[in-house]
Amino acid sequence: MYAAINSSTLHGVFGAPITVEVHIGHGLPGFAVVGQPDEACRESRDRVRAALLCSGVEWPNRRITVNLAGPAEKRGGSTADLAIAVGVLVANGDVPAEAVDGTAFFGELGLDGSLRPSAGAAPLAFSASGSRVVVPAASIHEAMLGAGRRAVPAASLREVIAVLKGEEQWSSAAQHPGPEDARAVLDLADVRGQHQAKFALEVAAAGQHHALMIGPPGVGKSMLAKRLPGILPALNEEAAFEVSMVRSAAGLPTPVAPGRVPPFRAPHHTSSTVSVVGGGSPVRPGEVSLAHHGVLFLDEMGEFAPTLLDALRQPLEEGTIRIARARSSVELPARFLLVGASNPCPCANEQVTGCGCTPQMRRRYLRRFSGPLLDRFDVRMWLTRPRTEAVLSAVPEEPSATVAARVASARDTAMRRQGCPNSLIAPSAIDEVAPLDAPARAVLEAGLRRGDLTARGYHRVRRVARTIADLRGDASVGEEHVRAALGLRRELGDR
Repeated sequence: MYAAINSSTLHGVFGAPITVEVHIGHGLPGFAVVGQPDEACRESRDRVRAALLCSGVEWPNRRITVNLAGPAEKRGGSTADLAIAVGVLVANGDVPAEAVDGTAFFGELGLDGSLRPSAGAAPLAFSASGSRVVVPAASIHEAMLGAGRRAVPAASLREVIAVLKGEEQWSSAAQHPGPEDARAVLDLADVRGQHQAKFALEVAAAGQHHALMIGPPGVGKSMLAKRLPGILPALNEEAAFEVSMVRSAAGLPTPVAPGRVPPFRAPHHTSSTVSVVGGGSPVRPGEVSLAHHGVLFLDEMGEFAPTLLDALRQPLEEGTIRIARARSSVELPARFLLVGASNPCPCANEQVTGCGCTPQMRRRYLRRFSGPLLDRFDVRMWLTRPRTEAVLSAVPEEPSATVAARVASARDTAMRRQGCPNSLIAPSAIDEVAPLDAPARAVLEAGLRRGDLTARGYHRVRRVARTIADLRGDASVGEEHVRAALGLRRELGDR
């Protein structure tokens, strides 16, 4: 009267294998779930009972105890429904125990016995133990990203019972088509003028430097940011797999073939801190994790809550974010390129009807960005309205493909030299990777003495200079590269 079924539970963006133990014994009829189940798992008793009855199985009118054995954190969720139902069937003798050997089950049950998709099919299947993983049919292609051919689909509990009894065979994954990657890549040639801003964006893409754009409405800040994924290097296989795992854990559609275009996320300025950095109960990835290996764009950055902006400082430095709870701690990936855009003042009408903001109002508006956060923006640019001739010109602008080729070449140079993008060069290696000649060093020393650069800013300018040199194909970092890097690091008050 005992059964042990393999399953998996979701912690952040990672799956963790668990064993669902089911015991049916004497005593007052009842159904209890133990082993630190979460609220969704405690509700499974009603879903499992209704699903079994609708699948033509008589409910055992005895004492049923379900134990979730696995990690110390809360576990289960609605994805444990199928494993619990199969455990009841095996413990009651309706299904032979040998039929479930080496097989893991997860999926949410409908009251009619149907299997419904749930968030995290890819990481759940990746972590599940056994030679076979039974998943809801609607999640089969997502699960195949994590388990490959080990994943098999099932549309209902009735189908699972029939297969386990030897009456049917598992259906083929080809019978359940998955979504395709339909994201369109926008072209940088659509932006007229703004050549200095385009160069700054190219530097940001080549070295993975965070960028901040300030200017009045309509100058092209959003257009430039949305075209950044088109000039970033394509994701390699490992990065594309990680991006798919995060999307799956967040419950977002995951393409059949992982896309190679870096992700682009642009949360609204009214978003909560939890929705951006991640959290909740259970812990789910936020926008910073969904932008992993891609771009996080904060439009109207001055309207975001200051506490939210400061919460980005740690993931910007470390590439991960840790969500701590009383009994658990979850680490989520968050290696993204941050691009911010802001108006120069509250009215934002300087070039249209005349700005009515006082200098004090301007300074107060820009003080929404804390100094430590601003110091993490390697590239800062003021955008002005493009000239009329540039807007009306029939001469085509440089397409994204041409810029992307230069970016890819510079990034490859950096990866061969130090194994990481230039923005991640360790301070201990900066002198070896980006040595300065005497004139370049004198320029930076003058900036440090005037207080224009912090110690962090000094190293960041050197990294940007190294990127500019790589884009130009220069082996060493000279004065012209340093001055160009300083030109891309303008103070907010500079116009």
